[in-house]
Amino acid sequence: MASTAAGKQRIPKVAKVKNKAPAEVQITAEQLLREAKERELELLPPPPKQKITDKEELNDYKLKKRKGFEDNIRKNRTVISNWIKYAQWEESLQEVQRARSIYERALDVDHRNIALWLKYAEMEMKSRQVNHARNIWDRAITILPRVNQFWYKYTYMEEMLGNVAGCRQVFERWMQWEPEEQAWHSYINFELRYKEVDKARSIYERFVMVHPEVKNWVKFARFEERHGYIAHSRRVYERAVEFFGEDYVDENLYVAFARFEETQKEFERVRVIYKYALDRIPKSQAQELFKNYTVFEKKFGDRRGIEDVIVNKRRFQYEEEVKANPHNYDAWFDYLRLLESDADPDTVRDVYERAIANVPPIQEKRHWRRYIYLWINYALYEELEVKDAERTRQVYQACLDLIPHKKFTFAKMWLLFAQFEIRQKNLQAARKVMGTAIGKCPKNKLLKGYIELELQLREFDRCRKLYEKYLEFGPENCTTWIKFAELESILGDTERARAIYELAIGQPRLDMPEVLWKSYIDFEIEQEEFENTRNLYKRLLQRTQHVKVWLSFAKFELSVDSSERVLKSRQVYEDANRSLRNCEEKEERLMLLEAWRDFENQFGSTQNQDRVRKLLPEKVKKRRKVTAEDGSEAGWEEYYDYIFPEDSANQPNLKLLAMAKMWKKQQVVADETENNAESSPGKPSERRESQSESSTSSSESEEGEEGDKMEARNSARGGEEEEENQREESGEENGEMQKRGQERAEGGERGETQKREGERGERDERKGRGEREETHRTQGKGGEGDERGGETQRRDREGGQTQRRGEDGGERERGERNERKEAEEYDDRDESGSSSSSDSDEE
Repeated sequence: MASTAAGKQRIPKVAKVKNKAPAEVQITAEQLLREAKERELELLPPPPKQKITDKEELNDYKLKKRKGFEDNIRKNRTVISNWIKYAQWEESLQEVQRARSIYERALDVDHRNIALWLKYAEMEMKSRQVNHARNIWDRAITILPRVNQFWYKYTYMEEMLGNVAGCRQVFERWMQWEPEEQAWHSYINFELRYKEVDKARSIYERFVMVHPEVKNWVKFARFEERHGYIAHSRRVYERAVEFFGEDYVDENLYVAFARFEETQKEFERVRVIYKYALDRIPKSQAQELFKNYTVFEKKFGDRRGIEDVIVNKRRFQYEEEVKANPHNYDAWFDYLRLLESDADPDTVRDVYERAIANVPPIQEKRHWRRYIYLWINYALYEELEVKDAERTRQVYQACLDLIPHKKFTFAKMWLLFAQFEIRQKNLQAARKVMGTAIGKCPKNKLLKGYIELELQLREFDRCRKLYEKYLEFGPENCTTWIKFAELESILGDTERARAIYELAIGQPRLDMPEVLWKSYIDFEIEQEEFENTRNLYKRLLQRTQHVKVWLSFAKFELSVDSSERVLKSRQVYEDANRSLRNCEEKEERLMLLEAWRDFENQFGSTQNQDRVRKLLPEKVKKRRKVTAEDGSEAGWEEYYDYIFPEDSANQPNLKLLAMAKMWKKQQVVADETENNAESSPGKPSERRESQSESSTSSSESEEGEEGDKMEARNSARGGEEEEENQREESGEENGEMQKRGQERAEGGERGETQKREGERGERDERKGRGEREETHRTQGKGGEGDERGGETQRRDREGGQTQRRGEDGGERERGERNERKEAEEYDDRDESGSSSSSDSDEE
């Protein structure tokens, strides 16, 4: 029965969820936490402060706290912080025995926790339980002997208690584990605090064996020296040298040994130590040793010894560098500079010969640029230091024989050789050297140097011949023509200089023609030949229409001292404006007009100033397509353009859009007139008269409008043809845009034709209606009936006309829509004040 009852025990029903679709508003855990934080649902008010008044309440409080600590420990025994808090709380209540019990229980859980041992021992020391503290430290260093903090605390406690023997015994136990260097130093300092030098020495003996490093040997020696045991200190250094031998020698040991001997005034021993070390240590590792040796010689040696030390050190470094890389010419330069300051000429020559033997492996000039200076320095050393002219000549000749002149040459070598021969008063040899140079490898620098040489010698006939050779070699060099003409001008031969300038500007190819023309113009101005200057400007303007030439011409006319200088300068500005009207660079034209405006502001009248001001362009912002490097479209960019008032290229489009705007306004006025006429009440006869008058006026206005429209269409076709030509010439529009523009133009023309036919039919109907109304008014019969009949006929005709319009309404509506769109675009552009033609074309 019981089992049956248990088997039939009811299970609570689970609520069925009918709609399992996700809720419209999803709530995340993050949102719940944020709302809880905002509403501070988790914050509880602080517990009230409790005041304990008797012992029973205190016991209850202790029981409650202990129960809480025990519960925390029971929940997680491995959290040592709970144990420490529990023990510290018991300690605060002076319950040392309970705290000790808690620490022991915690050590059973985790005996390798360093903080637990430290807190336990510190509690015992605070409670002045020395034996308990010793017991804890002994247990700690036995279990964890590699934790230095236990040893430091233990020795410190014993020393504070005055137990020196016990402290020494702890240190000895510690040293058996061979700890780090600081532990040994602590032991040594402990012995020194109690004046136990011998024991400290014995500790050092063991220390340098456990940690055999150079710095420890040096510390040992300095310990002996500090306590006055000089012989022991020297013995320590000698033992260190023997201990390391020649395989593990270190420069710091020898430096310290030498400094020790230097303090003992043993200078010969110091010198022997340095030399011994330099012979056994690689030079790359002996930089500090060299430095100290140099300082020692400067302090206690003679001048020769100091120089030998420095030179030998640097010489060895340079030898290592050039041995590692023979083509390191900078190292050769430094090495030779060092030897030239001290060594004898034979040694320097030997090093020079070794240096120049390292010829660059590739016959390219960029590899020879540094190498060639070895030869130059060699020749200058032989000439200036050794005073051997014949050997200097041999050096120059050998260098020139080595250079591959068919591939490249060095003009500086030829010029230095020629200048050397001149210093030796051998002019024929110098000219022979320069002639050979020009014959083998003519260069601009060689020809310039030869000409300067002859100019210094005042050989002007030779200079003329050299200039002629120079111009035969490079007729496109404008600087040469200018220098040649300046030479003739200095010599007073003006006609010859003018002839040279004429030959120069007649050359088919020049590297800097603007400089040449400017020099020629300046020459004529200097000679006060103003007519020749004007002719030069005109000839130059036939070749180029650069704005700076025009501005220079205008300034020249203004600078000429004559009564007509302002008129001539103004004429130049006008000619320049006409010439630059077709220029593509609008900035140049703007620069000209601004200069003209400044000129008129200074010298012109108000009328001329207004005239120039009207010529200034309007700065407008435009858009254009940007094409990437691969030819794809990269979007649009904005730029500033200038529209000049007298620029005729923009007039057709402006006229077309202006007439389109006028036509739109007329259409609006006509529609309003018809609406007013139909809606205004009155007598039939008055309405007929007004209709006849309106039909007559509308026919006249329509004829006028027809003429305007024809003119606008002609202008539009002309503007579109001109724009199409510009697009084809500039190549900015692709084939798809052209095709779309042609379809739009064809649709507009078809719509325009259909609309014109419809308007012509409406005009005929209005004329017929006016004649019939006039007839009815003359007869005076059936006014209202005839009017209704005429109105019915008009509706019938309009219905037929509407049917005709409906047959071809699609194309006609497209044409009208295009026209309205163009008129609206013009209105928008007209209101914004921007350029209409360019924006419409580019859009």
